[in-house]
Amino acid sequence: MGIVISQAHELMKEALNYRAQRQDLIASNIANADTPFYRPRDIDFETMLAEKKAAMFEAKETKLKLANTNALHMHASAASHSTHATLFFRDGHMARNDGNSVDLDVETSEMSKNSVMFNALIASVKKSGATFKSVIEASQKL
Repeated sequence: MGIVISQAHELMKEALNYRAQRQDLIASNIANADTPFYRPRDIDFETMLAEKKAAMFEAKETKLKLANTNALHMHASAASHSTHATLFFRDGHMARNDGNSVDLDVETSEMSKNSVMFNALIASVKKSGATFKSVIEASQKL
């Protein structure tokens, strides 16, 4: 497994992997903009990362509990806990005559947002690494 620097570092590593996977999916959507009947895909990893964070930092609840004010009310169903991000089709846009529903404006804006988040995670990992590097260098001077 290797050296575990911190729990937050492990979470950032997972987030970087999911951001890279999302970038690949968005690029695939753009590449298939002219493919008949193609539906754009995306992944929902924010929920997955929130659950991982809760497990790593020992939080008890990740979701707000629903109150039952009447015995006849339906009970909330338990969400399935998966170890993978959820792949889904991003619909809601009008399909063209060929059945393709890729919207290049949406895809390019999603790619830009994903790229900004990826770069922010990289900067955070670098800053974390610089902190440990300075501690190691300081301990060598003793």
